[in-house]
Amino acid sequence: MSELSELAAAVRAHVEWLVTSGAAGVPRDRSGASPRAAAPNVVETAPNVVETAPNVVETAPDVAQTAPDVAQTPVIVQPSPAVVVAVPGAAAGAPAPLLDVSERRRRLELLAERVKPCTRCALHAGRTQTVFARGTGTSGLCFVGEGPGADEDAQGFPFVGKAGQLLDRMIEAMGFGRDDVYVCNIVKCRPPNNRKPEPEEMAACMPYLKEQLELLQPEVMVALGATAVQGLFGTTEGITRLRGRWKLYGGRTPVMPTFHPAFLLRNPAAKREVWDDLQAVLRQMGRQAPKR
Repeated sequence: MSELSELAAAVRAHVEWLVTSGAAGVPRDRSGASPRAAAPNVVETAPNVVETAPNVVETAPDVAQTAPDVAQTPVIVQPSPAVVVAVPGAAAGAPAPLLDVSERRRRLELLAERVKPCTRCALHAGRTQTVFARGTGTSGLCFVGEGPGADEDAQGFPFVGKAGQLLDRMIEAMGFGRDDVYVCNIVKCRPPNNRKPEPEEMAACMPYLKEQLELLQPEVMVALGATAVQGLFGTTEGITRLRGRWKLYGGRTPVMPTFHPAFLLRNPAAKREVWDDLQAVLRQMGRQAPKR
């Protein structure tokens, strides 16, 4: 009995230390299982995607050369000051009232009109037009990328080039319609030569994205590439260290970092890891990928 008492006291002390130090649990899916755990009857095969990547127009993420064993990610993590990690639902503040579909669409359209003449950063000088978003977001899922490429700059919608076509196949493999998923970027104007946006460019554009997400209130978000994660959380870690590890945006929205589709076009072997991440997203939403 004394050994049990000592063990209970040790566990209590450890929990008190975690609370005091600010550590918090990694978000879990609605089934109660770990986000990295396999769900029953979930299709394990990667979606059918293009194997080659000529003339990729999307800006590719800056990916580190070495990848740690992400399967060993602990359930409890110590967050850096720039990244908030907590259990979904433990909101830092009360969310804005959820708008009905028509009112949300109206406000997003008004925001898109405000973005069109934006001159907050130097990127406006080389753009053809701003690239705001695509999709309705009625599924509750939102993908956030880096910035427009040449095709996006010409057409005015994000992810319409080769990387966008791959993203569409990923969305379909998850069981969603293309237009039911909301897709946007950290910056709304194309960087010259598809380079990575500069920190001041991302900072100038982030208020627009924050307002988009506040109006949209997605159930789950996927951050495509290191730049997307950097814009959302301020971290400078490489995507190979970040992918597959849940984060929390705004104190309430689970975010899954994963590789950018443009990276997958050049590195097809990474499709398996991304598919694992997307299946974790489905579990978080209480869904499964359709059987094929």
